[in-house]
Formats: sequence, structure tokens, C-alpha cells
Amino acid sequence: MRNSSDRTIGGVSDLPLARWREYEDLLTDSLWILGDRDNSGQHNGAYHGNFVPQIPNQLMRRCTAAGDVVLDAFLGSGTTMIEARRLGRNCIGVELLPEVAKTAKSAAALQPVELIKPPHSDVFAETIVGDSADEKTRRKTEEILAAHRRKHLDFIIMHPPYHDIIKFSDRAEDLSNAESADEFARRFGDVVANFSPMLRARRYLAVVIGDKYAESEWVPLGFRLMEEILRRDKTLSLKSIIVKNMINNRAKRNKENLWRYRALAGGFYVFRHEYILLF
Repeated sequence: MRNSSDRTIGGVSDLPLARWREYEDLLTDSLWILGDRDNSGQHNGAYHGNFVPQIPNQLMRRCTAAGDVVLDAFLGSGTTMIEARRLGRNCIGVELLPEVAKTAKSAAALQPVELIKPPHSDVFAETIVGDSADEKTRRKTEEILAAHRRKHLDFIIMHPPYHDIIKFSDRAEDLSNAESADEFARRFGDVVANFSPMLRARRYLAVVIGDKYAESEWVPLGFRLMEEILRRDKTLSLKSIIVKNMINNRAKRNKENLWRYRALAGGFYVFRHEYILLF
């Protein structure tokens, strides 16, 4: 029988539960007030739409162990991949745009060795250029796993476009070009359906998403995606809804008074949060 002293945080991480007092920076509340983004190592905020490294750092430390395989289905400039290598996690990243995928791969490879958790500096970081909803992309993911003698993913993280708030390309497969919020949710569900069967039993899937306004109406993208995931995959259950603060948003940077005036004049509230949905 397993000794209680051998228990780990969350039952899947490599952090001993008996030493829980030592992890003072590990968040346990459903409200995350984070400071400025971590720009150490290869992290930077140059790519419009990337998320702060603190998000994958917190999630991977609680939901994975060193040596696990993490999939980022919307890799972008590689924030998850950089942080995964730093923490000693293997990572497979899927990115639709070839030039963006190239940047992500280079950034992960250039991560300073002194920032990588020993003795796992030999973890793999593989990028796939493709559509995360495409069966071909899933097959490439399976091939990568097989090449590294793995059968399952240990954690899936998804940070999709927030529908059409930022247009990332003109490609039809790009979710930022979905004609409506309903279509956006449905197509996101296709991504979940493509990868969730590869997730190891009783492991985690996380989605980082924000809402938007359209024609003076609040569009709850976060809750639409939550409902879509639960409808598409009955093996997944909702574990947590985390609300994270947004600071230094590009569109609002140095324009606080302007946005305050617009909010008062238009009868709305300025976005200062986004969701992390954990299944």
C-alpha cells in the first residue's frame, strides 16, 4: 500500500504533498492575480495573442510530472514549449502558421540550459505545422509519441484565438476567421474531439479563453467552449473555473482613462479577466 508520505500534489505531479508548505508560489485559489509576464530566458511578449508563461508554469507543476508529455494545440510563439522544457516536460506543439511554428521551435531550442530543471535537459520538443482539427495532425502526433515510445498524452493545454478579436491569418482553418461565435465553438470542439482520446485516463485538459463584445453585447466565449467540451467528450468532467486578471493589454495600454470614459458612456465594463477552464 502506498504510504501517505509518498502522495503528490494532485496525485499526478512530482511535488511531494508532505512538503506542501514549501510551494508558496503555487496558486490554489480560483482567482489568479498575476503580475507582469515572465520575460526570462526565451520568453517575450512580442507575439500578439500569446499568454503569460505563469499560466502553463502553474498548470504543469500541478497537473504533470517531469518527463510527462504535454500537448499545446495552439502553440503560437511557443510559450508552453519553452516553459515545458524549463520544467523538464516533453512537449508537442501544433501551429497552423509555418513562420510562427518556426519561431516557437527556435525559441524552445535556445532556452538557456541554466533555466532547465535537471536532470531532464534531454526532453523532446516537437512542432507540427498543421490544423489541430485535422486527422492528419492527430496521426503526426501519434507518430511522435511512438517514436519516443509513448502511447498517451499526459496533459493538453489549449489557448485558441478569442474568436475574431485578433485576426491571425486569412486561412479558412484559422479559428479567428470563424463566421460566428457558434461556428467558433463548434470548430473548437473539433479540436477537442481530435486530441482528447489521446489523453491518459484521469489526466487534465486546460483551456485558456476570454470573452468578447459584439454589437454592444457580451459574448461569453468561455462558457460556450466549456459547454462544447462537455458535450463532445463525456469522459471529461469540469474540475475548476479559474478567473485570471488581465494587465498591460496591448489595446488598452496607456489608454486607461479613454477606456474608463467609454465604459461610463456606453454602459459596459472593461474586460480585465479571462478564464482557465480545467477538465
